Amino acid sequence: MRYGRFVGSTLECHDSLPRAMDHARSHIRQMEAEGGSVANGRVILADTMSRSKGRFTRSWHAPEGGVWGCLLHASTLLDNSKRFVPLAVGVACCEAIHELGGGQAELRWVNDVLFGEKKVAGFLVEGHTGSRYGEEYHLVGFGINVNNNAFPDELTAIATNLAAELGREIDITSFTASFIAKLAWNFGLIYYEEAQELAGESYSGEGGRHLLLESWLALSRTIGQRVIFGFDVLTSPQYEATVVGVDEGGGLQLQFDDGGMKTEYSGEIRYI
Repeated sequence: MRYGRFVGSTLECHDSLPRAMDHARSHIRQMEAEGGSVANGRVILADTMSRSKGRFTRSWHAPEGGVWGCLLHASTLLDNSKRFVPLAVGVACCEAIHELGGGQAELRWVNDVLFGEKKVAGFLVEGHTGSRYGEEYHLVGFGINVNNNAFPDELTAIATNLAAELGREIDITSFTASFIAKLAWNFGLIYYEEAQELAGESYSGEGGRHLLLESWLALSRTIGQRVIFGFDVLTSPQYEATVVGVDEGGGLQLQFDDGGMKTEYSGEIRYI
């Protein structure tokens, strides 16, 4: 927790925003123009968002009743540690849901949170470099369907919410606090394991595995699945393969029918 305590250092709450990640970029520009510094770990929350989106141009339905927002992370991580940021946010959400009693929630690589085949939460990590100081940031967008139970027609078959899955309305304030606490813990694991590496030590998990990767593996059934892979898998699927593992950096290890192997560090999958 000491390594990750910067997460949630500042909370910024809004009734409504067009898009939290755009708001984060504007905040960075404003602070740099004023000669100030950006609070690392700032969390921007909105009760509703009107132009929220996921990967590529996909819209994300964000009415009242969900947890919508963005974490602003001023990154000092080494390149190999940065790969774990997308894993951290998915693990944090899944752990927070499990604490509510939603033990059937699971992760699909990289960080989709599912109940069965339906998605309850999704995340988007975008890089941003400040124009004045050249400081690097991760903008970690999150959308979690909590009590919002009405979806557009195109999402009805593929989306769900926590209230429906758990059979009760969820206290959004308490769940948000739990999610942010889990974010702090899991970002802390990234920094802790990087410190171990810089000290010449092995990662702390079983067999020298990264602790965050160990948590991700415990929450996912992706390994062993037959999948379609693509960087935009819905509109431009690239190939089919079987997931045979996840490497030490979180890369997805895929095996083709002819025995060939490939490791992907970005993109997305859908189970077949």
